[in-house]
Amino acid sequence: MENNNDIIAPEMLVLIITATAIGTLVRILLINLDYRQYPNYPNGYLIHVITGALASALGAFIIPTLMTKDFTAVTFLGLAIQQFREVRKTERDSLLDLEGDEFTKRGDAYIDGISKIFEARNYIALLVSFITALTIQLFEVLLDVATWIEVVCGSIVGFTLFYLLKRYTARQKVRDIANVTEGKIEIKGSDLYVDDMLTTNLIGREEAKNWFAEEGLAAVIHPIHDHFLIPLQNNGQRQAILFEATRRLGQKKIYSYQNPENGKIIIAMVPIINNFDLLKETILITPLLETVKKSPELLNPKMGGKS
Repeated sequence: MENNNDIIAPEMLVLIITATAIGTLVRILLINLDYRQYPNYPNGYLIHVITGALASALGAFIIPTLMTKDFTAVTFLGLAIQQFREVRKTERDSLLDLEGDEFTKRGDAYIDGISKIFEARNYIALLVSFITALTIQLFEVLLDVATWIEVVCGSIVGFTLFYLLKRYTARQKVRDIANVTEGKIEIKGSDLYVDDMLTTNLIGREEAKNWFAEEGLAAVIHPIHDHFLIPLQNNGQRQAILFEATRRLGQKKIYSYQNPENGKIIIAMVPIINNFDLLKETILITPLLETVKKSPELLNPKMGGKS
């Protein structure tokens, strides 16, 4: 490659542009706008695309700076990582500020998990960009092939790394450890029963009784294995389930109860959108929080035995 202190060589420019573009595209693919509506559109999208593009550009420039022996430039990576941590902190603070405006709180554990994910996705964009650039450079130095072949091969390697990292960082969901069935609601005095299990004795007013009798929905969460009671009974996990349920269906009233005899978790609610299939789907696709996965044994069915 031709050295020039004043201009960037065309080959190096192709490397930087390709690696940055692949890393940015990867970051865009990692933004999931689903029923949770987070990040919100369009401002949330813009923020995460821009930070992802900056992370990708940093990854793309590592190879050129090393080749020019400008090692001091690599120290900017440390500054970038600090900025990514600030992104995590900003996301966390923003979600905490919104807690009082939701039907049900997300909970600290869920918010911490979301903020970590956004930080990690910037690292994924940086790594994919760096590996793409490295592949292009290796093909040029070792094989001396056409530029378009370098770009194609670099892109393939970059997307392969993206696929592997995406699988590695994929979050398990409640459906991986539990089933959900519809519960039968009964009201006896001030007591609310679901499938003959006492859920609350504080139903109180006639208005609330009528709501549950006429519009109530109840979901009973059954762990697939006895050992899965541990993550399901985690307070943060249960709060995350309640948040997702109320965020998607809305709520006029809601109760959650854990049956100590059989470990089943009951969610009884009067939603704005009365659709049990939607409630069931929402519960099943709620992510499992990192706080309940700190020890791999927590999600190992062999630790407990079948229910």
